[in-house]
Amino acid sequence: MSSNDYFERVADRWDEMRSGFFSEKVRETAYKTAGIQTGKQAADIGAGTGFVTEGLLRQGLEVIAVDQSEAMLAELKKKYPDLDCRQGQAEGLPLADRAVDYVFANMYLHHVERPSAAIKEMTRILKKGGRLVITDLDEHDFEFLKYEHHDRWMGFKRDDVADWFKASNLGDVTVDCVGLNCCADSADESSSAKVSIFVASGTKL
Repeated sequence: MSSNDYFERVADRWDEMRSGFFSEKVRETAYKTAGIQTGKQAADIGAGTGFVTEGLLRQGLEVIAVDQSEAMLAELKKKYPDLDCRQGQAEGLPLADRAVDYVFANMYLHHVERPSAAIKEMTRILKKGGRLVITDLDEHDFEFLKYEHHDRWMGFKRDDVADWFKASNLGDVTVDCVGLNCCADSADESSSAKVSIFVASGTKL
């Protein structure tokens, strides 16, 4: 089963599932790191059912939500019928060059085939001086997340993430700890994952 197949299958339960994995502090840290301003435009990549989008809308930003899963976007549209939702892939986002002031991607990178290429593509759609903020998992060894949650990557080394940002024409790059863990139990309850979450940011040069 691919990541997309998995998310298509769980879309109607994703809000409940997600709340058990990590808290709203993750997105609040992302917003603070980005220094968001009311009236600016943001893209939420791998938006799912709108965890990041919801908070951005509450703070007065215009949001374009992108996901590869039609089912996830359908759930998001139920909440926000007028929201600009677009289906797209990691290496071919459905936005023009220099389209938005901020790009957010929460728990997205470990599902893409080529993380470095995905970061370059997210940078492409940023305006000069715009901010990319990614929240994701540190490197870990919980194998069940690969076959139960269909993660492509078992988290990342922070130095690698920083290098990918810098190689994508991003400056002022930081990769820090959010101060929270992503938690999940295996289906047979034989293993329990607790993985630290990082926040990576950079400004388009």
